[in-house]
Amino acid sequence: MEWNNIVLEQGNGWALLTIQRPQVLNALNRKTLEELSEAVDWVEQNEDVRCLIITGAGEKAFVAGADINELRQIESAAEAQRLAAKGQALFSKIEELDKPVIMAVNGFALGGGCELAMSGDILIASENAKFGQPEVNLGVIPGYGGTQRLARLVGKATAKYWCLTGEIISAAEAYRLGLVQKVTPPDMLLDESKRLAEVLVKKAPIAMKYIKRTINQGAETDLQSGLQLEAACFGLTFDTRDRIEGMDAFLQKRKPEFQGK
Repeated sequence: MEWNNIVLEQGNGWALLTIQRPQVLNALNRKTLEELSEAVDWVEQNEDVRCLIITGAGEKAFVAGADINELRQIESAAEAQRLAAKGQALFSKIEELDKPVIMAVNGFALGGGCELAMSGDILIASENAKFGQPEVNLGVIPGYGGTQRLARLVGKATAKYWCLTGEIISAAEAYRLGLVQKVTPPDMLLDESKRLAEVLVKKAPIAMKYIKRTINQGAETDLQSGLQLEAACFGLTFDTRDRIEGMDAFLQKRKPEFQGK
C-alpha cells in the first residue's frame, strides 16, 4: 500500500512505520490519522509481522502535535468532538493491537505526539526527545487520550501538573517518571528499537497477545477481576501448539520456534 504521509517498511518479522511530514515536524492532520489507521489494520492482518515500530522522520520530531493550521479551521464543538473521537479510536486501536508496539521517540513528542507515544507498549526515546501536553497554551485540552493515559501511566497528580502547566520535559525526566522504558543516543534509537523488535518476534505471539490483553484490561478493573482474567488467558495458552513447542524446547535445551498457533 502507498500513502502520502507515512512510510511502512518490513523487516525480519517486524514492520517500521514512519510518520513523514518533516516540513511540519510530523504533525498529525486528518489525512495522517486515516493513513495510520489503514497501516495499523494492515499490520494486524499480516501474519508475517509480529511487532510494530512507530517513529517520526528526521531528528527534530517524533510528532510535534496535531496540525494547528487544521485545528484553527474547526468551527464548532461538535466538529472538534468528532475529531477527538477519531484520534482516540486510532490510538486505542494501536494500544489494543494483538502485537507488541514499540514507539521510537526521536525529538519532540508533544500534544498528539505524546498521546500517540503513550498508546504503544514500549517507549524507547533518544536523548534529545521532549515530551509534553502543552494544549493548555492553545486554550484547549488534550483530546486524543492524553488526560486519561498520562494519569494511568504516571499518576493523577503528575498528570495534572503536566497538563495544567503545559511543561515540556526531557527524555531523562520521562524515564524517571516511568513513561519511557529506555533512553538511547539519537543515532542508536532505531538500531535499539529494531534489536528489541527482533527479540520480540521470537517470542510466542499468542502469549504476547494475552499478556497485552491481561495487563491493559486488568489495569482498568479490581484485583480479583484482573486475576480471573489472567487465569482465563493462562488457560487459553494451553490450547496452543506454541505452548507445546515452548515447553518441549525448554526440556530439550533448544530454542523454541513459535508459529503463532
